[in-house]
Amino acid sequence: MIYWKIFIAFFIPGVVGYGGGPASIPLVENEVVERFNWMTVNDFSEMLAMANALPGPIATKMAGFIGYQQAGILGSFVGVFATVAPSLILMIGLLSLLYKFKDSPRVKTMTALIRPTIAILLGVMAFQFFRNSYFSAGAMQTVILIVVSFFLLEKIKVHPAFVILGSLVYGAIFLG
Repeated sequence: MIYWKIFIAFFIPGVVGYGGGPASIPLVENEVVERFNWMTVNDFSEMLAMANALPGPIATKMAGFIGYQQAGILGSFVGVFATVAPSLILMIGLLSLLYKFKDSPRVKTMTALIRPTIAILLGVMAFQFFRNSYFSAGAMQTVILIVVSFFLLEKIKVHPAFVILGSLVYGAIFLG
């Protein structure tokens, strides 16, 4: 029964909390403080302060913490899943609708316009990563990572996840 309560406590704010994290904070507070009495207002404010100090979406951090506090690791998973479930359900529904009309000229035009936009956004992000790496790690380290990564990805065909992991290890050993 506790898992169902955790699910409801985070699913409802996920559905009605338009705008994501900050908009859902009062809704979550109502569920965990007023409805289920899992925390006091003071406990909730302290948990919120801690969650804001950590990186990542606030709603999932709150759900993970409160779920764990109420029912351990499984409660944490239930809370986080309940937080992302509304968006997940909506995305699956919209993708199935998009797939249904994939041969429509309007959908083809929309897809054709979205692809270059995404490519530009990824290019800008890659440039920002390069610039940050250049200024924080130095030119030589950045060039080494670029050349080795390119060689591993394009010539040896190593999976990108392993290249990223190797870069993290390299950074921890030589730049940490």
